[in-house]
Amino acid sequence: ISEINDFPNHPFKVKMDENMSDLVDSIKEHGVLVPALVRQKEDGSYEMVAGHRRKFASELAELEEIPCIIRDLTDDEATLIMVDSNLQRERILPSEKAFAYKMKLEAMNRQAGRPTKNNLTPLVSNKNELRTNEVLAKEVGESRETIRRYIRLTELIQPILDMVDDNKIAMRPAVELSYLSKTEQDILLDTMQLEDCTPSHAQAIKMRKFSKEGRLNEDVILSILSEEKGNQKEQFRMPKERISKYFTPGTSAKQMEDTIIKALELYRKRERSKER
Repeated sequence: ISEINDFPNHPFKVKMDENMSDLVDSIKEHGVLVPALVRQKEDGSYEMVAGHRRKFASELAELEEIPCIIRDLTDDEATLIMVDSNLQRERILPSEKAFAYKMKLEAMNRQAGRPTKNNLTPLVSNKNELRTNEVLAKEVGESRETIRRYIRLTELIQPILDMVDDNKIAMRPAVELSYLSKTEQDILLDTMQLEDCTPSHAQAIKMRKFSKEGRLNEDVILSILSEEKGNQKEQFRMPKERISKYFTPGTSAKQMEDTIIKALELYRKRERSKER
């Protein structure tokens, strides 16, 4: 295992979770049942092509060796196999799809060779006249536009891309934000953290427009984020600890809100009667 290096820029996260824990237990009991796929490098070391999770689990199981199939593969061949083997996973993060689709499409483009004069998009073959992005779309079951959007996510800075993975920012606004410069994205990230908010699709479109015009700065970003979203009203927040003592245990948030509103209405009436 110590002789096997990870695939360069491997886009799929290998982490310790419940599934990994189950895999470790299985390997401890039965060993690695499906060999990993590696290729040998010029310096004699090996590079993992398919089997990063099995390798990681084997290390956690304190194994020193792992069964492998060694194949002579070019960089592009190895990339295509690496991506295809991992796209079979049950759950794939947006960031994983983004870099995987980008890596596979670039490898397919290199294999297809230079585009023709009549078609600037590389072809898989002149026989079927299919573009590489069309072939990729068919293979992964996505539309070409969806693949384009995923690949755009690779232009996001890592903290914002993490927010996409965590479902804090939706795909459509994330794609618009990917057109912002890295400096603009850094400013946006700071503003989102300070204001505890994320942009809507309409707000992201507006930011992209200002960025294209060279007019996007910290003040503009704050102004856009401060706009009321179409499906969201401004919220007033108060720590529950400050008001819970006024209610019996088990009172719902809605009941608390209704009671506070009634109390405020009575308070306003009393103050008005004093003015008279």
